[in-house]
Amino acid sequence: MNRFYVACDLGAETGRVMLGTLHKDKLTLSEVRRFQNPPLEEKNSLQWNIPHLYQEILTALREISVYEEPIDSVSCNSWDSDYLLFSPDDSLISPTYHRNDPRTEAGMAEILSKVPWETIYEETGVRKMPGNTLFQLGAEKSRRLRRSRLMPIADGFNFLLSGVPRIEMSLASATQLYNPVTRAWSDRLFKALGLPPELFPAIVPAGTKLGVLRPEILKETRLEEAHVVTSCSHELAATLAGLPVSRGENWVFLRSGGWALMGTELIGPIINEAGGESNFTNQMGYGGSVHFYKQVVGLRILEECKQFWKERDSELDDDVLTHLAIAAPPFESLIDPSDPRFLTPGDMPLKIQAFCKETDQPVPRKPGPILRCVLESMALLYRKTLQQMETLTGRRFTRLFLLNGSSPNLLHHFIANALQIPLVVASPDTTGIGNVIVQSLALGHIGSLDEAQELVRQSFKTETITPHAAVWNSAYDKLEELVPS
Repeated sequence: MNRFYVACDLGAETGRVMLGTLHKDKLTLSEVRRFQNPPLEEKNSLQWNIPHLYQEILTALREISVYEEPIDSVSCNSWDSDYLLFSPDDSLISPTYHRNDPRTEAGMAEILSKVPWETIYEETGVRKMPGNTLFQLGAEKSRRLRRSRLMPIADGFNFLLSGVPRIEMSLASATQLYNPVTRAWSDRLFKALGLPPELFPAIVPAGTKLGVLRPEILKETRLEEAHVVTSCSHELAATLAGLPVSRGENWVFLRSGGWALMGTELIGPIINEAGGESNFTNQMGYGGSVHFYKQVVGLRILEECKQFWKERDSELDDDVLTHLAIAAPPFESLIDPSDPRFLTPGDMPLKIQAFCKETDQPVPRKPGPILRCVLESMALLYRKTLQQMETLTGRRFTRLFLLNGSSPNLLHHFIANALQIPLVVASPDTTGIGNVIVQSLALGHIGSLDEAQELVRQSFKTETITPHAAVWNSAYDKLEELVPS
């Protein structure tokens, strides 16, 4: 018997609705609908277009109903920090602010005037992020919160679909109002900030069945057998639930992008001074696991270089750039990618050249050597982060999973060699896979997480890159001289 699941993957830039099919020992995933999610600029405010996202989901559900297959369940996952507010009659309170809205700076100052940062980290184990839920609440008007109900984005959409208000644990832990030790909202922060407990619905674990679709949605979509399930509501937790890891394996993940995330999965949080100083975050995952990670520099330096060359009519094809980088001398020059100068846009090749000159290294002048310098430096910085994680966790990691592998393939090889562990390029659909896996576990269609991970191994291809160049060890010594401890 076939089983069908709908995964609504709401990204901060693009949304996707996918149909997962479980047939015997095979799981397949197909994209039903893809849509853009641009923020709205209203005067001096940055907001989300929630009605647009809701209509896109309904359109996708209508399209799925045409297949005339019995849909078992539906679930949403999303980015963190932002939230929906609902009035007592369950209507949406507008606007829904974007985490980069200018108001968040004042909100952060307001919160920190009431609670020291050290207390916040001690309670939550979450790094300081200006746009997170806690600091956004510092900018909220009291009239908007009065008798309101707050839910993170994915949980808000699960509520819109089911009518049952719950917050799944992974998104709850990302609000910076949740204590991962007590596994509950932080009474200490709630009391210090005067937040009414009734503002937040009850927290539930991933894999909780909320109920069937609302009557009006049932009438419109005809998906009469579909239940709404909380998968892992946070996109990162959903992604990690979809990895083909093995029991007892010490693995690490790297999610690429303009900014990257690097971390691992633990059985409990690590909240101490060393973790706080290194900007590590503790976030809940499937089955009560904890994802311990930090934000590191990603592809933004490379993208800024490419934009610089494009603006000067020197744009090069990605394949040509890679060829030029391969031809350039290895480890001739390195930079500290976390140096503040590289965190702002504009004239990136000139900034790289200035850094190399200041540190008495050969100055790269052409695109090939510049690109090689950037990619080698990024890979070595990830090795430094890996060593931080090994010190903090007391673990020795043996494999890295690369998520969102849209970065250059040359960088993948550099990372494997720099870290000296195999690198696995995960499926680009891993977030949707994890969403569907948790739904299937919740409904009892898969017996255990071990069974689910074996199913993923059998159903989706991955690429493994094995390290082969030990010369990176001496290159790392050179980077350590450039990067402050």
